[in-house]
Amino acid sequence: MGEVIELTSDVAPSLTVVPPGEGREGSLGTIGVVFKLWAQDTGGAVSVVEHPFAVGALVPPHLHTREDEYSIVTEGEIGFRSGDREVVLPAGGYITKPRGEMHTMWNAGAVPARMIEIISPAGFEDFFREMADIVESGPPTPEIMGELATRYGLEFGNPPWLPDIVARFGLTPPSGP
Repeated sequence: MGEVIELTSDVAPSLTVVPPGEGREGSLGTIGVVFKLWAQDTGGAVSVVEHPFAVGALVPPHLHTREDEYSIVTEGEIGFRSGDREVVLPAGGYITKPRGEMHTMWNAGAVPARMIEIISPAGFEDFFREMADIVESGPPTPEIMGELATRYGLEFGNPPWLPDIVARFGLTPPSGP
């Protein structure tokens, strides 16, 4: 028979609870953001946000130099382009977006869409927080976006495949990074 070991501690393990529909919300300009788990909630391992996509929404093409992203479509249809691969996923679809590869996402349907974004390691959620704070005051200037992108290891691009995606899905093209 196994021995029962009783564990006692004066400090309960950290537990983060985010009930459905809760979490700070903001706008990133082209899509929304709802903050669910921050670096301090996960020991820096991952952060989790939700992104609502209005019809026609397109995230400017970019690449991450410090983190990988894992996305789960929860509503509607979201298109993804990463490197030379493209896919449209309905609710229930998963995709990985590795660091160092130019990628974009867009609402590929005629109804609002939503996805969960898991970011590893954590920390990039602070870019979203800062961006949402800036957008509250109006559209960010290219200088502000450049400084913010540099601080978070984010690089924007204008890949040759972007106009085709915009045309095929009837998207609102990005006005800049």
